[in-house]
Amino acid sequence: MRALGPGSVSSLLKIILDVVYAALWVGVIGLVVVMILALLLSFNPEFLQNVKLAGDHGDIRNPVALISGGLFAASLYLAGVLIIVGSLRRIFMTLTSGDPFHPQNISRLRLIGLMLAGLEVARWVVFAATRWLLPEVDGEANLSLTAWFSVLVVFVLAEIFREGARLRREAELTI
Repeated sequence: MRALGPGSVSSLLKIILDVVYAALWVGVIGLVVVMILALLLSFNPEFLQNVKLAGDHGDIRNPVALISGGLFAASLYLAGVLIIVGSLRRIFMTLTSGDPFHPQNISRLRLIGLMLAGLEVARWVVFAATRWLLPEVDGEANLSLTAWFSVLVVFVLAEIFREGARLRREAELTI
């Protein structure tokens, strides 16, 4: 089976990415709607007086703020994944068309690397905010070497694609 062009592995992966992309949009929209509903319900304290969230060290004081914050963080995370999958879709479009070293793929790969790094930094920010707002919650943040290694790999791939695009331009100018 071929790796590039129509009917190749890359076209199959593009179809899978299309399905995941649509599912991510549904997830982001669903989380935003639920977050807005939670925020609207927070204006009516009597409606939520029976809602209690219990932690290991007792009840959590303001569950609406916790739920809304968690939904907001989840929405941002899914939006980041949505940007990554969208960029991958566009990269696989060029692979399916047989043009892997398209100049736009360089910026798409860099965007993917930045989003992966941003998601990892956001994970640390959410952990720090949780520790600050909910000191009774136990847990420790760990350094994910796999995530940072993948960021480096994506940036190296961007440079490889940059060099491939440069060589392609030179080949086009050669008579």
